[in-house]
Amino acid sequence: MRAAAAAVACAAVLFGAAPGGALAQAAEAAGWLQKAYAATRNLSFSGTFVYQQGGQSETSRITRIVEGELAREKLETLDGTPREVVRTGEQVLCYLPASTTLRIDRQTGQPVFPGAFTGRLSDIAGNYTARKQAMDRVAGYDCQVIVLEPRDRMRYGQKLWVEAQTGMLLKAKTFDENGAVVEQFAFTQIQLGGTFAPELLRSRFESAGKSWRVEDAQVIERDLSREGWQIREGVSGYRKIAEMTRTLGGIPGVGHIVLSDGLAAMSVFIEPAKSRVLRSLPVLTRYGAISVYARQLGAHRVTAVGEAPLQGVRAIANAVEFRRPN
Repeated sequence: MRAAAAAVACAAVLFGAAPGGALAQAAEAAGWLQKAYAATRNLSFSGTFVYQQGGQSETSRITRIVEGELAREKLETLDGTPREVVRTGEQVLCYLPASTTLRIDRQTGQPVFPGAFTGRLSDIAGNYTARKQAMDRVAGYDCQVIVLEPRDRMRYGQKLWVEAQTGMLLKAKTFDENGAVVEQFAFTQIQLGGTFAPELLRSRFESAGKSWRVEDAQVIERDLSREGWQIREGVSGYRKIAEMTRTLGGIPGVGHIVLSDGLAAMSVFIEPAKSRVLRSLPVLTRYGAISVYARQLGAHRVTAVGEAPLQGVRAIANAVEFRRPN
C-alpha cells in the first residue's frame, strides 16, 4: 500500500494533477508512457506506416529485431523516391539509389522510431502535462490514447496511441503552439512480437552499394565543453544527452550536441563559417514540424534544429556560449 501511495504521489508531483480521479489518471498516464518507452526498445515488430507532414505523405515499411541488448532494423520507403535505412545498434546505413549514394552515420543520443523518449520520466513531466483519453483502435489493435500538453510555448503538444498489450506506439500526432497538426504517423498494418527472418533486414541495394559514392559522417564522441563550448543549463527544459563531432556538408569536425526535453530531441551544430555566410545570419525558418535557427558566434555558425516551435530552437541557439578553456 505504501508503494502504491508513493507512486500516486510521485505522479501528482510530476504531472501536476488535481486530487482524486485526476491524480489516479496522472499515475496511469505515467505508467503508459513507461510502457511505450520499454516497447520501443525491447519489442521486435514488422509493419507498414504512413507519415504525413503538411500536404505531403509517405508510406514506409519497417522491421525491427531485438536480440538481447542489440536492436537491428530496416526502414524502406514504398512510394516516392526510393530510400532504405538499415540500423545495427547505433550504426546507420542509408541507401539512396537515385543518387547512387551510401551514407554512413551513427545514431548517438537520438530517439529511435517510433518512440521519442529519453527514458527519464521526470524530463517529460517537467515540460508536459499528461492525461488519458478514451481507448481507440489502430491497425486492428486496441490502444490507450495519451495526450501530452506542453507547459509552455517552447515545445509542441503530442497525442499518442499506445497499444494496450505491448505498449507499442502505433500512432502519433504533433500539434504546434496554435493547436494545428504539423506532423503525424500511423501504422496501417503491423505484427507485434514473434520471430522474424534475418533476411528482412538486408538492403536490396547492399551489393550495388559497394560501388556507390560513400558519405561517412565520421561521428566521434567528444566532450565539447572541454573545448569551450557550453549551453546554459535549464534553457527551454532541454537536457544535454550526447556530444560528438561529425562531417557535415563536407566539413569535418563539426560540433554536434543532442538535447532532449524527455520527448522531443534538438540538435545544435557548431561549425566554422566563411565571412559571406556569416553576413547572412541570423536565419530563422521552419519546414513543417522542423524549426531551424542559425546565428553567428565569433567566427562560427551555430545552428539549432528540432521538432519545436521557432522560439524554442532560437532559445537553444542563443544559449550556446564559448568560454576559452584555461
